[in-house]
Amino acid sequence: MKNRKKLTQMKLFLPIFSMLLVMAVNVVYDIACGNPPLSFFTITIKNEILYGRLVDVLNRGSEVAILAIGMTFVVSSSAGTDISVGSVMSLSGGLCCMLLAGYGVTNVSEYASPLWVGLLAGIAIACVCGLFNGFLVAYMNIQPMVATLILWSAGRAVGLLLCNSQIVYVRVKSFQIFGSYIGIFPTPILIAAICIAIAALVLKFTALGTYIQSVGINKKASRLAGFNSSKIILMCFVISGLCAGIAGLVATSRIYSADTNNIGLNMELDAILAVALGGNSLGGGKFSLAGSIIGAYTIQAITTTLYALGVSSAQAPVFKAIVVILIVVIQSQPVKAYFKKLSAGKQTAKGGAQV
Repeated sequence: MKNRKKLTQMKLFLPIFSMLLVMAVNVVYDIACGNPPLSFFTITIKNEILYGRLVDVLNRGSEVAILAIGMTFVVSSSAGTDISVGSVMSLSGGLCCMLLAGYGVTNVSEYASPLWVGLLAGIAIACVCGLFNGFLVAYMNIQPMVATLILWSAGRAVGLLLCNSQIVYVRVKSFQIFGSYIGIFPTPILIAAICIAIAALVLKFTALGTYIQSVGINKKASRLAGFNSSKIILMCFVISGLCAGIAGLVATSRIYSADTNNIGLNMELDAILAVALGGNSLGGGKFSLAGSIIGAYTIQAITTTLYALGVSSAQAPVFKAIVVILIVVIQSQPVKAYFKKLSAGKQTAKGGAQV
């Protein structure tokens, strides 16, 4: 009993349990379809690249994992969410492709501008978007969801204007590599791993994590303790913008074009769900980056499983929304208090029976 209670109270219990549950569903599905029981975990090399459903989950979930880093910081520091990350992804990719192809040009096989110019411009515009959101939240005291709603609606439209309302194709191998493969290994997995490693090292060797959690728990108290709460919140939104920019460039490179109508569409829901599924409170405060990353890949595993079960891409967000509701309800104080009271009652009854 004590071991079970200790296990369920672990910080990473919810994300790990959710991941194992999704994997179990895939194993059962494979057995029902007559496939080998562990075919979900099978990794092979076909056409000189890694192939398998597990590789596909890690590959396709890379953008969500990158977004989850910035979203974790935003949620923890501001007790709100950044719903503009999907549109910022689209804007970042659109600006990059427009510069590489040239304004008004829709299909190129040679760069109009150097690759590094397009990449830096895409990252820079995403950071500016994060700076804009952070200023509204930190210094204008606007609710995060309301503040980021501006770029949620305008960011994609600006991307369309930059691309002249057309899909811009950049058919150059050096650009496509960010969304394809290095040798047999998917590049997006590598980029996500680098972003996660940098974030983990920063949190481990600096006090940034402590500052973020302090501001998220009590903004006024942390300011009295000497922390500049506004600057910390601003920094978190800039980091969120940076992550959205990187994810946008990966998504754009994956399809070697700036499809500003579809790049990053509904990705903000996946990023928020990843943070919630990671066991992080959406009310701010303490956070677990590892939980968010596990949550991000769990979301992609859920998406892959839904497609395997025949659920269309248009219906998948409905199931994800249901998962969000369940997680938020489980994390709510009344539910926690109820289970705590129920556990205490069982302990009392057990003690009375022994007497």
